[in-house]
Amino acid sequence: MSKRALLEVIALDVEDAVAAQAGGADRLELVTDIAADGLTPSAATVTGIRAAVDIPVRVMVRLADGFVAGDARRLVGVAEEMRGAGAEEFVLGFLDSDGAVDLDAVERVVAVLGGCRWTFHRAIDRAADRDALRKALDGLAGLDTYLTAGSAAGVDEGLPTLLAEAARGGEPGYEQRVLVGGGLRLDHVPYLLSAGLDAFHIGGAARPEGWTGPVSQTAVGQWRRVLDGV
Repeated sequence: MSKRALLEVIALDVEDAVAAQAGGADRLELVTDIAADGLTPSAATVTGIRAAVDIPVRVMVRLADGFVAGDARRLVGVAEEMRGAGAEEFVLGFLDSDGAVDLDAVERVVAVLGGCRWTFHRAIDRAADRDALRKALDGLAGLDTYLTAGSAAGVDEGLPTLLAEAARGGEPGYEQRVLVGGGLRLDHVPYLLSAGLDAFHIGGAARPEGWTGPVSQTAVGQWRRVLDGV
């Protein structure tokens, strides 16, 4: 029996979370302020969503637009606050001014997550050297996923990179699951599945009314059916 592909949906609030789960999402990425590409939500939102759904929720740790960490002490504080609100999985990723991974900031946040699982997000698509970034993060506790389009320009441009990195699965720095997101369309899915990629992340694609509207159970359900080959 083939393994079910993972579908992760961005949620901004309880309404989004409930609709995403009803449509067949396997996991949520919880953020606020999508105009800044997703920042850390409030503790109350984390608590409310965890009470409303029973699928995993990955909470963003990010305080400002862009991929620079900023004040690492504030990042650590907000990570601790999210843990206190019941968050058990996370999303984070920081680069320095040269486009290398900001290992100090990442390690300081990870140190307070207590071994929780986490995703390194699309900062990898802005990295000066993707391979060096992966090697630098290799072995960090809890890192099990890279969210990537393969390119800062999106999946259309990043397909060759996605396929090449997926083919290296199991090598040092490449043991983590590749979660494809960023300009992802339904028509990409059959090709990516056939290449062995099995995790997909959607945001705007789950919202027929755009980011001003809620997640649509129907839209998520369509993605679920395509992923399941129905």
